[in-house]
Amino acid sequence: MDVQAFLGSSVSSARRSRRWWPCLAFVGLSLAAAGVTATDGPLAALDHGLRPTVVAPGEHIPRWSIEERMRFHKVPGVAVAVLKNDRVAQVRGYGVKQAGMSDRVDADTLFSVGSISKVVTATTTLRLAAQGTLDLDRDVDAYLKRWKLPPSPAVPHPEVSLRMLMSHTSGLGVHGFADYQPADPLPTLVQVLDGQRPAKGEAVRFKAAPGSVDDYSGGGVTVEQMTIEDATGRPLADVARDLVLTPLGMRRSTYESPLSATRGNIAKAHDASGAPTALPRGWESFAEAGASGLWTSANDLGRFVAAIIGSYRGTDSFLPQPLATDMLTEVSPGPFGLGPRLGGEGRGRYFFHLGANESYLALMQGYPETGDGYVILTNGANGLALIAEVRNALDDATGLGARPPVMTIKPRVPPAPDFAGTYRLDASVPIDVRRALADSFEHASLDVTVKGDEVLLTLPGQEKPVVLQALGPAQFVQSGIYVFRFEFRRDAFGKVRGLTVSMPETESVAYYTKDVAPEPGA
Repeated sequence: MDVQAFLGSSVSSARRSRRWWPCLAFVGLSLAAAGVTATDGPLAALDHGLRPTVVAPGEHIPRWSIEERMRFHKVPGVAVAVLKNDRVAQVRGYGVKQAGMSDRVDADTLFSVGSISKVVTATTTLRLAAQGTLDLDRDVDAYLKRWKLPPSPAVPHPEVSLRMLMSHTSGLGVHGFADYQPADPLPTLVQVLDGQRPAKGEAVRFKAAPGSVDDYSGGGVTVEQMTIEDATGRPLADVARDLVLTPLGMRRSTYESPLSATRGNIAKAHDASGAPTALPRGWESFAEAGASGLWTSANDLGRFVAAIIGSYRGTDSFLPQPLATDMLTEVSPGPFGLGPRLGGEGRGRYFFHLGANESYLALMQGYPETGDGYVILTNGANGLALIAEVRNALDDATGLGARPPVMTIKPRVPPAPDFAGTYRLDASVPIDVRRALADSFEHASLDVTVKGDEVLLTLPGQEKPVVLQALGPAQFVQSGIYVFRFEFRRDAFGKVRGLTVSMPETESVAYYTKDVAPEPGA
């Protein structure tokens, strides 16, 4: 997923087909009649607690219901599980598996969960490490048989460990992979890694020296999958079933691809207009199982999050506690542990991972110190925006202080005209300071314009600028699933020298210097 998704960009409503939306509106309006009202227990927060992350000046914080936001975002079906005391406390389905139909989502409905697959793959690796089958710090070329790490001029003698692959510090590229439609042939794992047809992506090759940078890499996790398979002589789907899915009672979950219709109770894929897609079957396939191929339910994924928390807290023996602690410890210079992404501190510390395939968006999150957590599964292309609002409601309900609303202001005077200009990344800022921004905000330059009361940010390759919202005279913010903060730096001589971009959630900061305008007549 690119930074425009993080910044909350969306498909223009004028471009969206609305031919299915009357059906979805009817389904949403009929939820009350189906008994989805006035929830008791932890999920009561979804009856009236959804809200944005950034609130416009002078506005009261809205408190939406999940049903009204499903209608707004054109997402037909959602399943949510909530954890308390490292146990699944409540699970519920909302809406329908397919727009225009009456078959409702429930706690056991299967959803594609995209990159959440990476955390289950990492857990499979950790279980193999606990058995002594794999060493997290050994060069994976010692295990690989069908394919070897490709040397490059920048990395002539690559040595990459599983710890690097799981934490996205391997230096390998290929952020993510395209889905495969029902008629598409699926490539082999070797074809995926070498970018050969029918694979849809480029070859997995080194972009940086191993261990030098945080660079999210589905390609690296695909190498991890091959390492598991070559070391055990078995497909990942079988190894994960035996070591993770079956022991945790995740009876509905599978890495099978294409997913067989005989499994039943499957949430169908929907596009940004809320219309069914990937027809006639109704769902896509995923050649890169370890990176993006898991199908699971809210019940099952809730059990998985609970097991990770319990292993860390010592209430569950699924993973040895030292390995669970490693899993939930950041690997420098990035924000990832061994699989999940990490944030917060103290009792509010959490691990999480997003999943984003073309028609399915998902989120898992756990609080290892308190035993709280949740999973959110959706079957619509606009699910990310809905997930952000559901996440806010569930985080508010925990009382742990994660993601409080950001209250913006209306500036007392118009923004300074000299904020405008081109800003270029100062690469001399250490990577341990830039951290997650080295991956999530991969831009060598950015352009700022000032129009009236608005400060607009344009990123390379972006068609339309993003309007930044004010936090102060020189401080601005933009938000999607993550919050980005922008602060203009004016020096003691009155000149705007640069701009800092930060992700408070990951304590990451990048510095951009402003291009100096030529002197008049020069």
